Amino acid sequence: MKAVGLSHRPTFRKNYLNPALASGWIEYTQPHSPRSPTQRYRLTSKGKRWLQLRGED
Repeated sequence: MKAVGLSHRPTFRKNYLNPALASGWIEYTQPHSPRSPTQRYRLTSKGKRWLQLRGED
């Protein structure tokens, strides 16, 4: 949320997080516990390729 400058969690989840998860750009670090307080997200290989094509690391 900080990276894109948003602070309203429901809007971030609806407009950014859920579409990125559904498209396969990112994934849960704990897929069996999506509501875990320690849940994080990581780029998938698809997301990493997209960043490389954009010229970012």
